[in-house]
Amino acid sequence: MSIIDDIAADQMNMEFTKKGLRPIFHVSKKAKLVIIGQAPGLRVQNSGIMWDDASGDRLREWIGVGKDTFYNSGKIGVIPMDFYYPGKGKWGDLPPRRGVANKWHPKLLELMPDVQLIILVGSYAQKYYLNLGYQSKITDVIKNYKNYLPLYFPIVHPSPRNNIWIKKNPWFEQEVVPELKEIISKILSD
Repeated sequence: MSIIDDIAADQMNMEFTKKGLRPIFHVSKKAKLVIIGQAPGLRVQNSGIMWDDASGDRLREWIGVGKDTFYNSGKIGVIPMDFYYPGKGKWGDLPPRRGVANKWHPKLLELMPDVQLIILVGSYAQKYYLNLGYQSKITDVIKNYKNYLPLYFPIVHPSPRNNIWIKKNPWFEQEVVPELKEIISKILSD
């Protein structure tokens, strides 16, 4: 049995498996970079293709890679905090289910022994991996991204819903994104 079959067979994922949905993630033994986000959106869950939406277009722009490198090089792994679309809530998508990362992320990361950088996309991944309290402000975390290097690089979620945040914080695209691109370019060119 493969890891994807193990995840699909996990009791916590049975409601999705019974609907014919597959867990959304990508691991590769060649991966040098891992992107950890929150959970697939409905469009991604339906297509089965990670970051196959406007958020993914912006993410690829921020990290300086095209679709071919992102999807076909094997150098980029993608692990969400939840493998399935969690549903719609009052203010947008529901948060990732608890327990998924604890149970499955160590096993997935173990399959990618050459990872040099983990990009933490959004507050769920950042709070989990950086052991932050719920009072932590994402703006402060991202401003202080250098504190988490060389392994972690926290960024804001590239969703169009964050356009207001991006406009209010022009330093992100002016200062942080160019450094992120430079680091990733060096890692992927090795």
